[in-house]
Amino acid sequence: MRSNSNKEALDEVRQVYADLASRPIDRNCVRLKECCHFKLTGRTPYLTKGEALLAAQALRATGRKQLPENATGACPLLEVATGNCLIYDSRPFGCRTHFCAAAGGPYARREVLDLIRRLEAVDESLGGAGPRPLPNAMADALADI
Repeated sequence: MRSNSNKEALDEVRQVYADLASRPIDRNCVRLKECCHFKLTGRTPYLTKGEALLAAQALRATGRKQLPENATGACPLLEVATGNCLIYDSRPFGCRTHFCAAAGGPYARREVLDLIRRLEAVDESLGGAGPRPLPNAMADALADI
């Protein structure tokens, strides 16, 4: 893949995140991190290829070359020592629109369907195969960059 088209795709993912943040949907992540404990919630975010590549770049910026192991069933992007997200500013769409009751519950699909379609278009442009579970999508993205 050409790096220019890759950059454009990642810029579009960033723009989707910015457009979501500008919407008048009452949500407020207070970073309780309960939603980040996949084993506890039974829910794992699914990432498109563009989201995974952006998250992988953010993880690499922390000095890590691979997805950290997390035996507790929590998101592998939570730093074990602090419990904080290693890539909070680049967290995937699913983490931004999640089901956390403290943050206001899940977004209604109709509120974000246009943004989902844009992420799907980026996925297709990058040769992705649709949304995949965070650990798998991230591992592949880290191998690709």
